[in-house]
Amino acid sequence: MRELAAINDGESITMIQQHPGLYFAPSGKHRYGMYCTEDIVKDSVIEICPIIVIPGEEARQIVRGFVLYEYYFEWKKENIAIALGYGSLYNHSPKPNAVFEADYKNQLIIFKSLEAIPSGTEILVDYHAGTPDEKVWFEIR
Repeated sequence: MRELAAINDGESITMIQQHPGLYFAPSGKHRYGMYCTEDIVKDSVIEICPIIVIPGEEARQIVRGFVLYEYYFEWKKENIAIALGYGSLYNHSPKPNAVFEADYKNQLIIFKSLEAIPSGTEILVDYHAGTPDEKVWFEIR
């Protein structure tokens, strides 16, 4: 397996963006989910996703009912972000095998494994991101 890394030389970021073998496929949880054809080692970077930041009032309009409602990430307090790459396709689980981290400086969302994830296993994150009392807006399967 190649190591995924981001290198910031002060002017640009060079990175390998995805774990080899990463793919989306139908999921029993929602329409699609994220999987990998290779085993993923614990504490590995799975994917580094650039984002599109949607500010203030535009963000509030999307939150009120557009199709993107189910695919955004909260970004700082009043903004939202749409993750490019596969970032918006990772499904929720209260018992995740992966986590996402916001890199505000470089405007990236980074997905990492919390445990070893065998090939063909759905990669799941906790949408609450540190707020376990928050409820999700869908039925958890």
